[in-house]
Parts: sequence; C-alpha cells; structure tokens
Amino acid sequence: MAVYEDETPILLRNITHKPDELSKFDAITEQQDLRRQLVLDELQRSGIPLEFDAVIGRGGLVKPISGGVYEINQRMLDDTLHGCVMHNHACNLGCLIAHEIASQIPGCRSFIADPGVVDELSPLARISGSPLMPRICIWHALNQRAIARRYARGIGKEYEDLNLIICHLGGGISVAAHEHGRAIDANNALDGEGPFSPERAGSLPAADLIRLCFSGKYNEKQLLKRIAGKAGLNAHLGTNDMREILERINAGDTHAQQIVEAMLYHTAKHIAAEAAVLCGKIDAILLTGGMAHSDYVVSELRRRIGFLAPVYTFPGEDEMEALALNALSVLRGKREAKVYD
Repeated sequence: MAVYEDETPILLRNITHKPDELSKFDAITEQQDLRRQLVLDELQRSGIPLEFDAVIGRGGLVKPISGGVYEINQRMLDDTLHGCVMHNHACNLGCLIAHEIASQIPGCRSFIADPGVVDELSPLARISGSPLMPRICIWHALNQRAIARRYARGIGKEYEDLNLIICHLGGGISVAAHEHGRAIDANNALDGEGPFSPERAGSLPAADLIRLCFSGKYNEKQLLKRIAGKAGLNAHLGTNDMREILERINAGDTHAQQIVEAMLYHTAKHIAAEAAVLCGKIDAILLTGGMAHSDYVVSELRRRIGFLAPVYTFPGEDEMEALALNALSVLRGKREAKVYD
C-alpha cells in the first residue's frame, strides 16, 4: 500500500501475511475485511486521515478489457464477486478494497488501472491450434506499462513511439511485445503458457496433461495447483524463494543450477519469439520484476537475447507509483476514466 500527495510518496508499506493467517479462508474474496482493516490501521498508525481525492487498487481478473484507468462501478464489483472471475487470486481484492475505502470519504473516487486481463492482442495472436481454446493473456500489464513509460521518458520519447519487448520476472513470468503503445502479444502467465517460473508451470505437453487429468491420481483442485502454486521452481526445488535458490547454487547445488538455467533458457526463447511478432523491429528489451535484482539471472538472459536489441533492467515492481500516476492523470483531466461494462 502507498499514500501519495501528487507525485510524492508520503507512505509506502509492504504488509506481509503468514500462511496460517490466511489458511482459514477458502476464497480470496473472504479476506476482504481483514486486508481492508490492515490498510486502515496502517493509515491510523501513520497519522494519515481519511481525506483522499481518489483510492486506486490493482485490478482483478475480470473480463478482458483494453488498457487504461477505469472508474470502479457496480458491474465491476459484481463480476469480481460473482461473475467472470477466473481465478482465486489476491489481485481480485484490489477494486473491492479501493471502492470500500473511497465510499467512506465524501467526494472521493475509486479506480483500477491496467489490470492483468488487459487484452490488446492482435487477431492472429488470439488463434490457437484448437477453436475450442482461443489464446487469452493474463500478464503483468500494470508494471510492464509503467516500466515502458519510464524507459521512454528516460530517452526523451513517448511509449507510443517505441517497439519494446518487456519481460516481468516474478512469481510468474510474463513476456509481451509492445508495438507503439499496445501489447499486441502476451502470454497467459498465470496458468499455462510461456516459460515456467518460481511457482507456475508455464506451457506443458498437452497430451501428457490430459492423461494426467484422467489418471485418477489428482482431483481438479490438486491439478490446478500443479499449474500455478506447486509448480515451476517450487515443484522442482521445494521453494519459490529465488534468493534461497541462488544461495544453494552459490553453495554448489548443481541440480538447482540446472533447473534455474532451464527456466532462463525457456524465458529467453519466449523473448526471442516476440521478436518475430515485431518483425525484428525492436527498440529495446526491458527486464523487470523481483528476479531482475539478480546479476546471475540478468547476465544469463542477456547472454542469450542480447543480439536482438539493447537490454535494460528495471528491478522490482513500479506498481505503487504507476497506480498513483494513473489516478493523478484522471484527477488532473489529462485522461478520462473508462467505463467497465
């Protein structure tokens, strides 16, 4: 959570949760009251009154929408709670908590911006090998767009003028081709496409997965966990903590090294595939997310993809600032809030 006065952060907090604190909840949305109260308690401890012009939250996994800032309305709340939400993911709480806090403040508006379901795929990108399963994208849209704009400002250009490949290296790995301000191709980084990651399986052999579904060894919930959660590095190495895994590699764990190198191999391969989407016209490749803090990770990726375009790193996530700037742009009349319908 963060509090901004114009562009200046006056409070930045990362509130962590122990597994047993959340294990009593069957659904993410049941955590709404707990997490909202933690935010309000932190404001009170910091002496910050409930006097805001806007509250903006990370958007959830509602229906696919175009990028931008959206005013939270009843349809968005209904879709988050009862409608088209596809996954039990914490990001679904963003609009619920933002709207609830804003509703306590006279004249305060509530927004989301660039949720993970932003879909600007080109028509060809939507077509898969089966008409039963068109491609969708679930990716780190908010952070990728924020990094793209930061890079563009740094070189004196606009995001809309550039062709970029951006790779977010976090618990999931998303790779997108940005063509003049639109992400025309991106993977479903949440549950089943692209490279495997610290806790997600990425693309899997389809026939083997179907056979596993009918093997009788796992139920649906258990198999979904094998796609997102107990998958990727977590499945191979028993942890999704990249810092711990890198310490194991430094201590001589050759198995851990092989698994991480395989993850980076597939990530590089996916980045290179997006070069074909942009027909090789790439201004830069941007690496972001938590794993971009690691020199080992970045150097291995750079070794494999550096021939495509200049590679720049933006470690961590820029989501608090991105949310603040998106809300400010609407409050200052520079952009119009879109309507979710």
